[in-house]
Amino acid sequence: MKSKKPEASKAVDLKRRSLLAAAPAFMIVPRYVLGGQGFVAPSDRLNIAAVGAGGRGRSNIRDVAHENIYALCEIDDERLASTLAEEFAAPFRDRARTYRDYREMFDENPEIDAVVISTPDHMHAPIASVAMDLGKHLYIEKPLCHTVAEARYLARRARETNVVTQMGNQGHAEEGARLINEWVASGELGEIREVHCWTNRPVWPQGVARPEGSAAIPVTLDWDFWLGAAPNRPYLHETYHPFNWRGWVDFGTGVVGDMGAHIIDHPYWALGLDLPQRVSASSTRWGDEYESFPLATKIHFEFAATAARPAVKMTWYDGGLLPERPAELENGRQMAGNDGGVLIVGERKTLMHGVYGRDPVLIPESVHLETLAPPRTLARSNGIYQEWIDAIKDRSKVTTSNFEYAGRLTETMLLGNIAVRQAFTHKVLEYDGEAMRFTNDEAANAMLDKEYRPGYGLS
Repeated sequence: MKSKKPEASKAVDLKRRSLLAAAPAFMIVPRYVLGGQGFVAPSDRLNIAAVGAGGRGRSNIRDVAHENIYALCEIDDERLASTLAEEFAAPFRDRARTYRDYREMFDENPEIDAVVISTPDHMHAPIASVAMDLGKHLYIEKPLCHTVAEARYLARRARETNVVTQMGNQGHAEEGARLINEWVASGELGEIREVHCWTNRPVWPQGVARPEGSAAIPVTLDWDFWLGAAPNRPYLHETYHPFNWRGWVDFGTGVVGDMGAHIIDHPYWALGLDLPQRVSASSTRWGDEYESFPLATKIHFEFAATAARPAVKMTWYDGGLLPERPAELENGRQMAGNDGGVLIVGERKTLMHGVYGRDPVLIPESVHLETLAPPRTLARSNGIYQEWIDAIKDRSKVTTSNFEYAGRLTETMLLGNIAVRQAFTHKVLEYDGEAMRFTNDEAANAMLDKEYRPGYGLS
């Protein structure tokens, strides 16, 4: 796909620069005039590039479209056209530059301030690597990345390049997330040693073998760029792209990667959890040679005690598995929502909430009704996207799902996937978080990182 060169837009921008350069000294002048790398005046709109314009990418673009959507990178022309046809795309439809190759996009557009990455999981870190080397601020759709080593890399590079980062676990910025923190901090639950997290997913194929054969690649799709860092394999219609990649190890992170950032996130944040000391798992059978994730898994995470709390055991369930029903939950009442939930079990009371941290309540209802709401101690968020945008323009502000936090959360989830892959060894994996290695399983250590196809590695 050839990139559009919006010459008229350039002319308008040059005229605007001239006017601002001649303006009174008290005016805030844009980054172009000041020449400061990465500086964005609060009155300016960010030049935002999006890599991935379909699916979650479409939603993410819509939610930052009040800034300046400067460039779009998408390997599927039909998905790009569909997004550009949306009503929200009207302001940038005819002037945003379009690309298939994100590297070409970055090379040709140094004016880009910030990047939204909404590709399959296996390409998050390679794209982010190029962007951070250029000092671009980053919003990456959850999960943050594909491997444990990538989670460490992204957190480190964010510190080194001083870019503003945010992971797209949208519920982290919602009211429920803060209420969960406040319930836990209030002490109303008592000491918390046990957490249960579950989801109704997968809603895509898993536990299946790689299909044989191939299909003609549509002329509207760049299959090689879609594969990117992953090993080459034949194209098959709708087997991987645009949605079912989540169930394949080469491209996705399975159910815990897809939904853990919306579910595990809340007790992880509220309890101040870090990396687990021990991880173990059981599952239904994998697809051929571990190419697709199992239909259902149960993962156990053990977190060491700290000065602020006792040791915590967290259990994850997916594929229709559920935790044991709490005795205090009213008979006939559903545990959380249809799509999953969390039980935070305290020595005195249990808090239950839904996916994205929604509707946190004490159980049973009678206990909730007779208990005073916790004090409001946390600042409320103006949204996962606006947090990021505001922090780019005003460095005194912070993002709450930045790569430091999101990296630890994502690493925890991905350690769970490694435990599932090693479930047949019947081991409880011992993890040294500081060294980023398992102390009792070298095969598991080999799963912390991966090989990249040439041209798509990390810097």
